[in-house]
Amino acid sequence: MSTGSGADSAPAPHPDDDRGTGTAHAPAEPAAAAVKPRKGTFSSLRNRNYRLFATGQVVSNTGTWMQRIAQDWLVLSLTGSSAAVGITTALQFLPMLLFGLYGGVIADRLPKRKLLLLTQAAMGCTGLALAVLTLTGQVQVWHVYLVAFLLGLVTVVDNPARQSFVSEMVGPDDLRNAVSLNSANFQSARLVGPAVAGVLITAVGSGWAFMLNGLSFIAPVIGLLMMRPAELYPGKQVPRGKGQLREGLRYVAGRPDLIWPIVLVGFIGTFGFNFPIWLTAFVDKVYHSGAGTYGLLNTLMAAGSLAGALLAARRGTSRLRLLVGAALLFGVLEIAASLSPAFWLYAVLLVPIGMCGLTINVTANSSVQLATDPAMRGRVMSLFMMVFMGGTPLGAPLVGWVTDAYGARVGFLTGGLISALAAVAVGLVLARKGGLRLKLDLRRGHQHLAVVPREPATRERVTAAA
Repeated sequence: MSTGSGADSAPAPHPDDDRGTGTAHAPAEPAAAAVKPRKGTFSSLRNRNYRLFATGQVVSNTGTWMQRIAQDWLVLSLTGSSAAVGITTALQFLPMLLFGLYGGVIADRLPKRKLLLLTQAAMGCTGLALAVLTLTGQVQVWHVYLVAFLLGLVTVVDNPARQSFVSEMVGPDDLRNAVSLNSANFQSARLVGPAVAGVLITAVGSGWAFMLNGLSFIAPVIGLLMMRPAELYPGKQVPRGKGQLREGLRYVAGRPDLIWPIVLVGFIGTFGFNFPIWLTAFVDKVYHSGAGTYGLLNTLMAAGSLAGALLAARRGTSRLRLLVGAALLFGVLEIAASLSPAFWLYAVLLVPIGMCGLTINVTANSSVQLATDPAMRGRVMSLFMMVFMGGTPLGAPLVGWVTDAYGARVGFLTGGLISALAAVAVGLVLARKGGLRLKLDLRRGHQHLAVVPREPATRERVTAAA
């Protein structure tokens, strides 16, 4: 897809166009005129409060990845079932599906820094509780299910508060860069966490991975306490009132530039991001290996995700066409990985899969945040996270059952097919809403495939037909 300026890179529907009618039109100005100059990959780190936040997050994120690997492997060891791993994942994200929108209302009403102090401390306690159960030899699979569900309850409030707090630390000019660096931070921890977890599980068992995760939350709590409130960009706190949840839903429903990215990440989050199920199944059933190999595969995917995050941090814009293209490529790569005949090919494909998955997340996240009114951001981001993560309780057990019943390859293939089809469908809708079309040019020296505005005559005929 084209990334140049002018007609060949006309942007997706603009958030300010026809908000009341829910209709968007391609802007008349060339895209290059609206693009701000790039500020550098790490520009948001010049902000002291964000540096403290990022430092604390990289420590806790490393612990989080250690717990994810240890938890998946512990459940597989206790049950021998990929479906059980899927149930654990589903229970962790079920609260987001049930209560996610209410978490956004809370995030809009309360000071986000104080809210995060509570949620981060509570998340550390869940890790310590699972550590005690495992190290004392008392752990059973229902304990893991319960802790996963409790962690999900805390996440209902933590996610929208943390997502919307980013803009309060860096302001609107550095928001896109900070969102990308948050993802780079998370994926950097993913490079270390799974490898350390694999060593710990093999050497001393899962319990110590849970213990280190619980202790790792001390770092973000200290970072939040050390921030200078005077240097924040506080958003407007919404007073308690009736109908705030419905107001948020109506706001999103009338905005094609918000609702269709959310729909796309919903399909991909529900069916395409079930890697705990697929990777454990491939390691155990296809390649007959252990926790070390599982950690290695997660590390390879993290390497691709980190590269994708750093590339996203350098971009000056978050185009919806990039979101759709990355989603389509993501699905195609998952299909290719599911059919790969050799371990080395499967492992190599996880790198670009991680890169595309991260590009989807960052592009959708930043475009939705930037297009949203600050007073509505908590509710909109809670809907975003509810759809992206809350779909897991629906998709994970289903994907786990398909994987158990028909094999790891069929399970992975199913997720890739659904992701690719969703990308095509949403791409067609966005193109129609934005008055765009694909242009095919087979002449030598010309860009063969580009997204361009429809011809005025064509757009008039479409309007008349409508």
